[in-house]
Amino acid sequence: MQYNHQEIEKKWQEYWAKNQTFKASNNSDKPKYYVLDMFPYPSGAGLHVGHPLGYIASDIYARYKRHKGFNVLHPQGYDSFGLPAEQYAIQTGQHPAITTETNITTYRRQLDQIGFSFDWSREVRTSNPEYYKWTQWIFIQLFNSWYNKDTDKAEDVSTLVEKFEAEGNAKVNAVCDEDVISFTAEDWKSFSTTKQQEILLQYRLTFLSDTEVNWCPALGTVLANDEIVNGVSERGGHPVVRKKMTQWSMRISAYAQRLLDGLNGIDWPQPLKDIQTNWIGRSQGAMVSFKVDGYDANIDVFTTRPDTIYGVSFMTLAPEHELVAKITTADQKEAVEAYVEATAKRSERDRMADVKTISGVFTGAYAIHPFSGKQVPIWIGDYVLASYGTGAVMAVPCGDQRDYDFANHFGLEIPNIFEGVDISEEAFADKEKTVIANSDFLNGLSYKKAMKTVIYEMEQRGFGYGKINYRLRDAVFSRQRYWGEPFPVYYKDGMPQMIASEHLPIVLPEVEKYLPTEDGKPPLGNADVWAWDTTTNTVVANDKIDNETIFPLELNTMPGWAGSSWYFNRYMDASNNREFVSKEAVEYWKEVDLYIGGSEHATGHLLYARFWQKFLFDRGFLPVDEFAKKLINQGMILGTSAFVYREEGTNTFLSKGLIEGKKVQPIHADVSFVNSSDELDVEAFKNWREEFNTAEFVLEDGKYVVGREVEKMSKSKFNVVNPDNICAEFGADSLRLFEMFLGPLEQFKPWKTSGISGVYSFLKKLWKLFYNGETFEVTEGEPTKDNLKTLHKTIKKVEEDIENFSFNTSVSTFMIAVNELTVQKCNNKEILEQLLILISPYAPHITEELWSTLGNSESISTAPFPKFEEKYLVESEKEYPVSFNGKMRFKLNLPLDMSKEEIEKVVMAHERTQQQLQGREPKKVIIVPGKIINIVG
Repeated sequence: MQYNHQEIEKKWQEYWAKNQTFKASNNSDKPKYYVLDMFPYPSGAGLHVGHPLGYIASDIYARYKRHKGFNVLHPQGYDSFGLPAEQYAIQTGQHPAITTETNITTYRRQLDQIGFSFDWSREVRTSNPEYYKWTQWIFIQLFNSWYNKDTDKAEDVSTLVEKFEAEGNAKVNAVCDEDVISFTAEDWKSFSTTKQQEILLQYRLTFLSDTEVNWCPALGTVLANDEIVNGVSERGGHPVVRKKMTQWSMRISAYAQRLLDGLNGIDWPQPLKDIQTNWIGRSQGAMVSFKVDGYDANIDVFTTRPDTIYGVSFMTLAPEHELVAKITTADQKEAVEAYVEATAKRSERDRMADVKTISGVFTGAYAIHPFSGKQVPIWIGDYVLASYGTGAVMAVPCGDQRDYDFANHFGLEIPNIFEGVDISEEAFADKEKTVIANSDFLNGLSYKKAMKTVIYEMEQRGFGYGKINYRLRDAVFSRQRYWGEPFPVYYKDGMPQMIASEHLPIVLPEVEKYLPTEDGKPPLGNADVWAWDTTTNTVVANDKIDNETIFPLELNTMPGWAGSSWYFNRYMDASNNREFVSKEAVEYWKEVDLYIGGSEHATGHLLYARFWQKFLFDRGFLPVDEFAKKLINQGMILGTSAFVYREEGTNTFLSKGLIEGKKVQPIHADVSFVNSSDELDVEAFKNWREEFNTAEFVLEDGKYVVGREVEKMSKSKFNVVNPDNICAEFGADSLRLFEMFLGPLEQFKPWKTSGISGVYSFLKKLWKLFYNGETFEVTEGEPTKDNLKTLHKTIKKVEEDIENFSFNTSVSTFMIAVNELTVQKCNNKEILEQLLILISPYAPHITEELWSTLGNSESISTAPFPKFEEKYLVESEKEYPVSFNGKMRFKLNLPLDMSKEEIEKVVMAHERTQQQLQGREPKKVIIVPGKIINIVG
């Protein structure tokens, strides 16, 4: 019987689905294990062979854990809100829900055909109202919470109101806005309801504020920093500008220290931890206030080097700083406004990365040095960011290279405040070797002593204080999009009101257009039915708004990271319509034991998810404050792109071997037009796009040979390999084995389809251990010592490999085992059954088929993992090479526990020894037990 992968794989995929083989229970006597993948965004392009890499690894581990006796939760779902579906809707007029559903259907088919052991009964989709009902609910909990620094956790806002009513806010130690007014209990009680709400917004964990955002006019929405590449939108490549808008924000900064501390208790890759550590950016220093000469205004600065304050020779404000317009003098106004406008077109990420360009403009205003009383010129420069610190820098050019370069460029003073240091060529930034000079009361002090002394003096004089600062900014949570979670918010007297939880979800309304309105409102501004009736607690038509009982709803939607910040908890109890997760379910599963996904999410999803987890833990909804104990970042499977070469100024294409010395333009060609010999199907290429129809091709040896380059697998590079084609030709088991065989999970590795034939041949060889032609030949007899040795060394190696996530070396081990068993002519059931269990996490379809053929009625996934027994690897015999005068003549198997005397007796009595000696007595017999026998004649 031949190995028919298509028939076998279809059969077992249908079996698993019908029998819900991988459905996990929330109650079990077995220990639990939760394996999670970062769920996919269902794009219209479907999966390419690079996408399943992490899924295959997690599936192997999930299947392995089931074999080891664990109750395994291995769910899957879809991150189905997002900008791509909305852009497609804008272009075609088709509702994003329709395209999303179509894309999900494709993804599900592709995932199923690869044989993943997902518990599909727990599927979640972030765009389903049944799911985002609870995203809205979490938003409400954040709105109704504040961060109490005394208890170091989030608490219900009612406890804050109690404090206000009892003693005002003088003793309240909270994370809040910096410009909160001081008030007594009597003041609080006298405030209007609107005034009280305004104050509470300054404390809530989600709040409205005027924020500098990345605004993309072409897309009509705010973009996160990670949605911008090289100053343009990642989606579509459109210009992005900085703009101030009223936005919902999340007070993630309240959790900055806990997010740092939590990294010590989770098994995540160190490079990813380092990325989060640097992003959070903890620094110790001081806040210093500089008065602006001639204005009733102060510039507050956070500095990590207050010991260098006497070295300040100028100040730099971010171009967006609120004081810029106020303090700029008339003769500098034109230059400043032009600079501000130019800066608005650059993203913060670009400005941070650009360390070479030096630019800035003098405002014409001066600050007063708080110690010396001297005038300090105030400049603006795009290397200072409004979102970092206070948006202002006290520039100390002698101690900071960027300030030094700025001062040199614009001819500003560079006073030296370091004893015995030459700053004629560059700034001096070595804290440990610092001795302060030319600084009044700080002269002669080291860095540490000067820090303490200057902070004490600032606090005594009332213009500064010691402070720990974080680079982490509060996260903007509003998006001017249609295809996202609606906020459960309506507005009364301009103040946000939460819709009661029992009335959720607030479902996206129908709109005719998915673009912003003509007057610039978000797309939800196009909805005719988008107002909240507080008497019926329903959404009603906008024309019924009376501002007494019917009020306008929020027009923004939540960002893509909202739904992905808690989905792992929903999987624990996905069909619960009473709560986001039941206490029983979350107490059982607690957290993710193994999470596999990309490191590119380090400062987005992974940071926000940790924030929400800690918040929900604080409020008593979750039992642990970190959601994933172990995280592995899988690498990337790269594509091998194909290039054709067009001679500049012509429509003539030169074969690769003919381009030397020519001016050519490399153009990506679809890899489907290229064979394994790098030969282009010229006619297919010409018919591909109209611009190539009349192209001429200059061949070499009758062929057009393309250039090859390894790049990221991407539709735009035309180097995508569709897993559908691989599964059809070689099977899903071959795909799974090959992706693991390519190299270590964490590494980047190039795809080459020609290599998959090797693992396909291995599977056919495995099949032949069971089948002799059409006959199934497996015996019940006793296995041989060699059989047992091969099996148990395979058990040992594979178990070690899986535990260490070294899946590539397991595949090699399987190949060696099957080769050895083939040579041994092994068809022993005891050996082959256990071999199938070892291979089944990697190649589940073929192993299920052979397992069934062996007479097993239950799925192989329920079988216990084979136990390694050391005794089968212990050698009881040694194959000795028997040499005469140093030349090996024959080999002899002898027990390892034989003494030298016994070995000599057996060897000398052997007939082949007698043939070699031909009656002579040897001069010497050299024996090293366990190693050599040498007879010297």
